[in-house]
Amino acid sequence: MGGIGAIAEPFVVIALLLSGTWINRDFEPGRIKWSRDNRKVPKEPRKVERSGDLNDHEDVESRVTSPSMLITREPEWRRRSLKIWGIRKEVTTPNTRRFKGYFLSRLLQRFPFLVECWYWALIYWIYQLGRAITAVWIVEGATHTAQEHALQVIAAEERIHMFYELPIQHFFIKNQFIMTWLNRTYSFIHIPGSIAFLIWLFYYTSTRSCKEMEKSVVTPSLYESRRRAMALSNLLAFLVFTTWPCMPPRLLSADTSQGKIGELARSYGFVDTVHTGDAASVWTDNRFTNKLAAMPSLHFGYAFLIGLTLATIPLDPFQSSSSKRCPPHSNTPQQPNSLKTSSLSRKRMFSIILGILYPSLILTAIIATANHFILDAVIGAIVCGAAWWANDLLLNLLVIEDWFLWLVRIHKPERTVLEIADLN
Repeated sequence: MGGIGAIAEPFVVIALLLSGTWINRDFEPGRIKWSRDNRKVPKEPRKVERSGDLNDHEDVESRVTSPSMLITREPEWRRRSLKIWGIRKEVTTPNTRRFKGYFLSRLLQRFPFLVECWYWALIYWIYQLGRAITAVWIVEGATHTAQEHALQVIAAEERIHMFYELPIQHFFIKNQFIMTWLNRTYSFIHIPGSIAFLIWLFYYTSTRSCKEMEKSVVTPSLYESRRRAMALSNLLAFLVFTTWPCMPPRLLSADTSQGKIGELARSYGFVDTVHTGDAASVWTDNRFTNKLAAMPSLHFGYAFLIGLTLATIPLDPFQSSSSKRCPPHSNTPQQPNSLKTSSLSRKRMFSIILGILYPSLILTAIIATANHFILDAVIGAIVCGAAWWANDLLLNLLVIEDWFLWLVRIHKPERTVLEIADLN
């Protein structure tokens, strides 16, 4: 896409993030309920000594809830738990609730998805920086090693009768119209699709109408666990392709090395359809891209995680007519429902079909374009599955986040379900 793509693709990502921020804004500022800390919510408000003026009580109450008074009422420290492999340790970190009356804190309270934009940018650019460093450090020896690893992948697939990349690519090359769209799918769907999924999941778990959220079977923790799983997937993938570089199939045909290994690599005849079809993306085709990071495939890993979430996500078997929106981080108690399940069955069937189709499309695209081997996709799914299982490890980073937010004097909106027992 050339120069147009260099502008259009970042614009699409920015537009998605801004749209997500607007869609998931707090429609009723001032009604936000904060998740509990270690203290119990009092059964009765603190008694106020009355004077002759009937308005004294209101004046005192307004002063108590003013931002300046909140700073003094909140404790300076809070307790965090560090947990890893069954080992648990309590640590003390700054309590940023003291700053929830500050401008930036109130801005995040009004637009809580801005926090998610920050998380996404942090995760993405740290990952890309790591890939860029490895790309700059690549030498000829690493290229030969990556080529040997790619040939080892082919040999392994042949032994287990999984080497179908060539017939799949040849089939779609004969259908040029489909091949063109698969090229575009590979280049342009991965990042926007992942962001769109996060926007929808945040809305579904945190931002819907009050009537819906009161009876919903999902909580904000579902969104947070998937976001952490994606972040941990990036870390695990970085460790794999840094220690075990692997050349994608498309580069085997471009190899110019002499000898039996070079001849074997070129003999497979993989075609780089994305670049020959002028469908390269600015996100994957720049001088800082590590082109020897085929294993594992995060294109498919992310798609697998998204598809599994869609197929298994708890569904609400009712239709709400309420247009009143809940605060995105409201602590609404969860209520059971006893409505008919016919609509639930239809929703479940649709979610399962969508959860299968999306990763299937991405798998077809990465294989048909010769950007990944089938085993790359398998390892990508395993990496994301491991990240799904172990995503709570990243909760340990909340200690660092507390100190950072304390330095910049910001309190992050909290989206924790308020347990009814805590009010008793």
